[in-house]
Amino acid sequence: MRILYVEDEIRLAEAVTYLLKKADIAVDHTTSGSEGLDWALHGTYDCLVLDIMLPEVSGLEILRALREQGNTTPVIMLSALSQVDDKVKALEAGADDYLAKPFKTAELIARIKALCRRPPLQAERLLTFADLCYDADNRTVNGVTLTAKEAELLEHFLRHPDQTQSKAHLLAYVWGSETPAPDNYVEVYISYLRKKLRAAGSAVQIRAVRGLGYKLIWEQDAAAD
Repeated sequence: MRILYVEDEIRLAEAVTYLLKKADIAVDHTTSGSEGLDWALHGTYDCLVLDIMLPEVSGLEILRALREQGNTTPVIMLSALSQVDDKVKALEAGADDYLAKPFKTAELIARIKALCRRPPLQAERLLTFADLCYDADNRTVNGVTLTAKEAELLEHFLRHPDQTQSKAHLLAYVWGSETPAPDNYVEVYISYLRKKLRAAGSAVQIRAVRGLGYKLIWEQDAAAD
């Protein structure tokens, strides 16, 4: 696995690069936004990790240039700016994930590996499972509108149907490390999402797996269990 890491804080970059390499992730690092843009456009990478605040060319400008050319390489944005608006701008520009500084390198590594295991979000905007059709652009499932968090949860389940997702994993995936979200956030939003699936007239269910978490199943499969 090879990634491009564009970060102008040299001490941080050196520490992160060292730990990435220890995790068997090859890293091309640059402190320059313009050089990062050139490498991103002409190199071959499994994932890009871009700081938002960069000299010459910002991480958002690099991201937008990539998406305008149809490049669907997964992108994780990094920033000390943890305001909701900054995260929204990054995601709307085509980022696949966002991590606020300061962060633990172990979490960054986990997110890189998770993104590289699945298709880039930009490549698939319609996801289907059984009688469900989820439109990522409009955040609707069978025409029913979802909130941002409901949409993130459902999209994750749709990309991993019939796989049990632990509460801790869902909490980290949807709420990340930016704010301390209570454990019951997952239960609350699972409840909301179940109501939306019923409103959508779907036979798909989110089943609680005792002591393990939740998984997305089709009612016919549930009957066969």
